[in-house]
Amino acid sequence: MTSVVAQQPQHEPSSSEPFVSKWASRYRGATVEDLDPPAALSLTPSDTISTALQSAFERDYTHLTITDSSTRALLGYLSIPHLQALLQAGRVRPEDEVRAAMIRFRRRGAKYKVITMETPLEELEAFFEGRETGGQKQDFAVITDAGRRFVLGVATRADLEEFVKRRPA
Repeated sequence: MTSVVAQQPQHEPSSSEPFVSKWASRYRGATVEDLDPPAALSLTPSDTISTALQSAFERDYTHLTITDSSTRALLGYLSIPHLQALLQAGRVRPEDEVRAAMIRFRRRGAKYKVITMETPLEELEAFFEGRETGGQKQDFAVITDAGRRFVLGVATRADLEEFVKRRPA
């Protein structure tokens, strides 16, 4: 016998509602620094896609930041899974420049959440869940200094999940 259950409409939390962390009991005051993120690997738009792939695979990175070669300003990022899909589809070639595949950060009108080594993990989780991006979930966060001048690392949702697994409740 099958039973039918009426589904309640999904309630999307608004940014005015407080974020409730599903792992708060495991964080206990931990910050992004406690994730022990590896140092950032930044490339420039003129580096080749083959260089980006080799660098990412050597370090087991899924995301690379792209910075301006002269000012070191953060321009965007390269998602290795996305890059592999572009290569398989023939949309880019290994000898092409990274600029052909990079995802640029939108500067105008965008509000950025600054993630530093001192950011509490509850805030990082809220960022990943889309609380700072209008509900759009994020897979990674660029870790910078407080003034957003230097890229220090990249934290992923998987890094946060691994931290939670290692930490007893």
